[in-house]
Amino acid sequence: MIENFWANAAYSLAPTILVGLIFWFVMWAIIRADRNERKSYAKIEAEERAKLAALQSDD
Repeated sequence: MIENFWANAAYSLAPTILVGLIFWFVMWAIIRADRNERKSYAKIEAEERAKLAALQSDD
């Protein structure tokens, strides 16, 4: 009976843990992608500001 209890407990917790891990991985991937995208936009914006500053100094 004890063995059956622990098996039932494991089978009951397995889907919850699996869904939690999938959720964590998806959130991690979204946050990582957002961080990289913001870094790329900041680099592009800095380049554009430098171009604008160079054009304005030529005048």
